[in-house]
Amino acid sequence: MEFDIKDYERFEKQIILKKIGISGQKKIKKAKILIIGIGGLGCPLLTYLASAGVCNIGIVDYDKVELSNLNRQILFNTSDVGKFKVNQAKKKIDKIYKKIKIKTFKIKISEKNIEPIIKKFDIICDGTDNFRTRYLINDYCKKNRKILISAAISKFDGQLFKFDFDKKGPCFRCFMPEYPDIENNCDIEGIFSPVAGILGSLQANEVLKTILDLRNDLNRNILVFDSLKMNLRKIKISLNSKCLNKCGQ
Repeated sequence: MEFDIKDYERFEKQIILKKIGISGQKKIKKAKILIIGIGGLGCPLLTYLASAGVCNIGIVDYDKVELSNLNRQILFNTSDVGKFKVNQAKKKIDKIYKKIKIKTFKIKISEKNIEPIIKKFDIICDGTDNFRTRYLINDYCKKNRKILISAAISKFDGQLFKFDFDKKGPCFRCFMPEYPDIENNCDIEGIFSPVAGILGSLQANEVLKTILDLRNDLNRNILVFDSLKMNLRKIKISLNSKCLNKCGQ
């Protein structure tokens, strides 16, 4: 996929950055990114990746837009309520940049379908809101050495993880070996809407850094954001001998 004069004009502000340039912009254009969950995290993540020039994006979600989504899921508006998220998201992104190819998966990720959905993508972005799916994605990416960039939000807080499974290291199960007793999600805990935008943007930032091979010191770490205290902390994730993926053995 070659550049034309309109591409140079569109991405000029990125191309003039010394750490990106034309070669970096071409890397962005060729990258194959999968976003699982087009909600509070997936909406800003998808918007920024598309705006940055990622032209091969898969989006996975089986939900329809609900009125209660609109305070934080910025791709949608009142006219989208009752319609499938992946369909409406694709329509909005198609208007940003016509060269973007969006592959939609109107399906719930499961053990039976995860292989054909994920295998063709380079970087997997997890924006799901339940631990069962989060563990499933983690385990597949670990086994198949896929790069996983995952974010989670609850109340006034958010977390961002990155695991480059091409190298030996910990996984999400090292951080949390077992399912928690209580499933925390927006329906139960609530969510402060700007937190979704901030974490989705940070997730997009980490994806683009990974594509460009920029300094990536978030790998094997969790970035914790507290919006009330306006505090960011980075915590190292160590190998855990109790991990079911045997990372610590």
